Amino acid sequence: MARVRIGLQLYSVRDDCAKDLPGTLKAVAKMGYEGVEFAGYYNYPAKELRKMLDDLGLVCCGSHLGFATLLGDELPKTVEFNRILGNRFLICPGLPEERRNSRAAWLGTAHIFDGVAARLEGEGMLTGYHNHWIEFGPMDGELPWDTFFGNTRSDVVMQMDTGNAMNGGADPVPFLERYPGRAITVHLKEYLKGHSLGYDAAIIGEGETRWNDVFRVCETIGKTEWYIVEQENYAKPPLECVDLCLKALIKMGK
Repeated sequence: MARVRIGLQLYSVRDDCAKDLPGTLKAVAKMGYEGVEFAGYYNYPAKELRKMLDDLGLVCCGSHLGFATLLGDELPKTVEFNRILGNRFLICPGLPEERRNSRAAWLGTAHIFDGVAARLEGEGMLTGYHNHWIEFGPMDGELPWDTFFGNTRSDVVMQMDTGNAMNGGADPVPFLERYPGRAITVHLKEYLKGHSLGYDAAIIGEGETRWNDVFRVCETIGKTEWYIVEQENYAKPPLECVDLCLKALIKMGK
């Protein structure tokens, strides 16, 4: 398959973005990242954001969006904003409590995402869901991850966050294997149990993740198009951390 490109979830450098988004994007591009995934737009209109990306040779490889922005009359607005950005992936990174507090709630949420996916047909866009840790704790006899992805259309993107999954006690590899073709974008986040600054404060390659197996599945049955680095805790300044993560991936042959 084609080489998987590497992007950065801008939440990793959120404070830098809030202070100087253009300067932060320039720094990220200079590191060698090929794309960025947004988690908020810092009050910039879509056209200005797109120009910044184009000028730097960056691609928008996703947007993390609130659940409500995918529903009802909000979805067309979300689609138009992301069409201008050149973004195909409308990813929800979290759910209201009532949409995830029982197996029945997860089944209802799966039905809602199927409806969003159907509305996106013809738009050239996909919706998807990004995990934290709660998806890997048994609920009513089943893991929420399986309740959700076992009951959604095959075009609902399974955005596995490796570090978050491991924080929930799950090895990400078998879950990637269980749903072939759905890991179109994957969050690469290191996991190191007991790290004083947080389980994901380690640089990629310095923790417990089975990276070679993650890459093997993503690059065979996963149909992964983007690896997206995300780090939320830091032993060094955030921009330095994400630079080191990219260098580590390049050293791994990515």
